[in-house]
Amino acid sequence: MGSLYKYISVDLIFIKQGAKASILKILILSFNSSNPLVFKFYYRYLLLRMNVSMSLSLDNTKTAFAYKSNAELKRANFLFSVIQNSFIVSIATKCTPFLMKSGLPINGLIRKTIFNQFVGGETLEESARVTKQLGAYGVQVILDYGVEAKEGEENFDKVTEKIIEAVAFAATQNNVPFVSVKLTGLASMDLLEKLNEAPRLRSGIHDSEADDAAWSRVKDRMFAICDVASEKGIGILLDAEETWIQDPIDRLAIELMAEYNTEKVVVYNTFQLYRHDRFDFLKISHKIAKEGKFLLGAKLVRGAYMEKERLRAQKNGYASPIHETKEATDQDFNAAAAYCIENRNSVALILASHNEQSNRNIVDLMAKNKLNNKDAHVHFSQLYGMSDPITFNMALEGFNVSKYLPYGPIQDVIPYLMRRAEENSSVNGQTNRELLLIRKELARRKAKK
Repeated sequence: MGSLYKYISVDLIFIKQGAKASILKILILSFNSSNPLVFKFYYRYLLLRMNVSMSLSLDNTKTAFAYKSNAELKRANFLFSVIQNSFIVSIATKCTPFLMKSGLPINGLIRKTIFNQFVGGETLEESARVTKQLGAYGVQVILDYGVEAKEGEENFDKVTEKIIEAVAFAATQNNVPFVSVKLTGLASMDLLEKLNEAPRLRSGIHDSEADDAAWSRVKDRMFAICDVASEKGIGILLDAEETWIQDPIDRLAIELMAEYNTEKVVVYNTFQLYRHDRFDFLKISHKIAKEGKFLLGAKLVRGAYMEKERLRAQKNGYASPIHETKEATDQDFNAAAAYCIENRNSVALILASHNEQSNRNIVDLMAKNKLNNKDAHVHFSQLYGMSDPITFNMALEGFNVSKYLPYGPIQDVIPYLMRRAEENSSVNGQTNRELLLIRKELARRKAKK
């Protein structure tokens, strides 16, 4: 009981600083308990009630992988071991789309490996099982209809219907606060490039009536989605894209936020902080929001198209929009996240990061600013199939944390899966970390037998 006395004496200091009488009762109850586990439960509850950040552990593999069987962990170990080899990934990403189109029976192999690791299912009904499983551990879900863009107005309308279905489904679940939207699924790439590049189009003066009508239809689709989302209390996360189509997405995001974010945050724009202009753009967006008297929804990511962006810049002879070093990206990402916390009364933050230190930084800032772990304007997120130690350990401590969960037919989500493989291959530190913790948990379970 000696260690319990130490904790009690520390907490009595907080009690003297103004904690409520109900918390004092919890403290006394935990003190009287002879069961250390009971004490641990009440102690954690005490700190959450008092907005006191505990020393957050992000490497507890027992917590992180509690939802996975031994067989699932072994498959994940095999998959990340393969993904670690950039040569194999390079061949696989080139051959897999062709093999899928050839009609060869490889769907089963893909489903049992990379699909099951990173995707919730082929349908909303299938993803509901994963959603429920994550919810049992306090983990929330960002739903994403993961089908990549297909050109044509009919296809854009079908994707819109699918997203509205996802919003309606999310409203029936206890742990699905957000649905993600890629504007490239609702609009022509050619149209977005025109809007991005032509000064007259950027100013809203259209040279082509056809382009004008097409852009109006894109906006109608987004407003239809946001109407349903606002009514049902679901957030809409507008994904970021490549720099050569991003400007019209940013402008539409501001327009949507001005319409729907006056009382609560419904629409979030995504800021890719590997771009050297995005931290400034975040501050500009916040200024526009304050002047327009609406709330800014900001999802922060490091970025997903680094090599593609640099190659295009080199090919076309313009300066790369990407930071030259990872350190510069990290600095802007962490500064942008801190800016959102400092302005949380008018900015809602979704920190989408697999970087442990970035997540810890925000946890520390929340504690410094005496924010509750469940603060409505602070949310953490990681991709489904990756960084479980961050997600599940943060969920255990009561933070708003989610898994970004794509779903869709196997053949349609192949581009998404190939990107996951390429990203894990190019970011060796991340893959090594995944493998280290998976193997640590496998060893722990083996030793326990």
